[in-house]
Amino acid sequence: MEMTQANAWWIACGALIAVEMTTGTFYLLMLALGCAAGAGAAYLGLSGSQQIFTAALIGGVAVVVCRKLRNQRASPLPADANADVHIDIGQSVQVEQWNADGTATVKYRGAQWQARFRGNSSPAPGRHVIRAIEGSCLMLDA
Repeated sequence: MEMTQANAWWIACGALIAVEMTTGTFYLLMLALGCAAGAGAAYLGLSGSQQIFTAALIGGVAVVVCRKLRNQRASPLPADANADVHIDIGQSVQVEQWNADGTATVKYRGAQWQARFRGNSSPAPGRHVIRAIEGSCLMLDA
């Protein structure tokens, strides 16, 4: 089998995919997409410089689009209130009694936790939702 320009592009594409599997980023996949476009340009009979231009253009645009999509999905919430960071955010707890200073002790996941009320109304006993975690203190809302 003879080594053609298209084969070289496919080898580069495969190498980028293999390296991406060890790093876990999508950017190398986007560059691999550019290499696949370079292989397509080689199959169409374009010159070497046109193949490189096609690969760079497609790969570069794919990286920019990937970056923009990733930034749009980024949560505007701080880490202490982000359910993607803390699996406890959004879970509910039962508050038996509130202290005068707006704190309480609640049992959650088999342990005693300090809790503070963060809602707009006044704290009342009952079911509350964990909205954030500051250190070892649960921030609750009705």
